[in-house]
Amino acid sequence: MKKQRKKLLYAVLTFVTINSVFGQGNGSAGINEATQMVTSYFEPATQLIYAIGAVVGLIGGVKVYNKFSSGDPDTSKTAASWFGACIFLIVAATILRSFFL
Repeated sequence: MKKQRKKLLYAVLTFVTINSVFGQGNGSAGINEATQMVTSYFEPATQLIYAIGAVVGLIGGVKVYNKFSSGDPDTSKTAASWFGACIFLIVAATILRSFFL
């Protein structure tokens, strides 16, 4: 009895899915809408990445200053990695924006 119910449920779900797929036509309207939605998120995402870069830059600057003030010998390595991370975030955001828009 349970197997028959499962088969009936699967048949109904398949029928509903097939009807919704055929009801959408060729799908170009859905693809265009999805494209519009994705491109609308790029400006806020780019601004968010720039904000994260600014916070990382400030925290890294304080770290480098503390190491420099304490006389730590690996200050230049910390400064280079901090600077590289900031540049990467800015360049990555700019390249992704120009690539997708």
